[in-house]
Amino acid sequence: MEDSQAASCFAALAHPVRLRVFRALVVAGAEGLTPGALAQSLGLPAATLSFHLKELMHTGLVLAQRSGRHIHYRAALERMNALLAYLTEHCCQGQSCLSPPSLLCHLLEPEHG
Repeated sequence: MEDSQAASCFAALAHPVRLRVFRALVVAGAEGLTPGALAQSLGLPAATLSFHLKELMHTGLVLAQRSGRHIHYRAALERMNALLAYLTEHCCQGQSCLSPPSLLCHLLEPEHG
């Protein structure tokens, strides 16, 4: 991942609402969530959610897939893992540290949000 791509992802995730949306989609897994379910679970108006989903999709952190009449949004786990790899590429100067999946779980715990 290039520096500019990582910066774009970080900028998108730096907004509290977008971070909450992204975290909810990570928790939802591969099935993802419909906008209605996501808006209800986060207590967001549909227009607000739509705006933030567009921003996350622009960075490649969120993907949309149509399923019949519904659109399901899901976290782009490959992109997320690329961002984590970018962060940990030269981690700890070769010393043992948290692996990216462990780091992700640590960062997604509610007390760290």
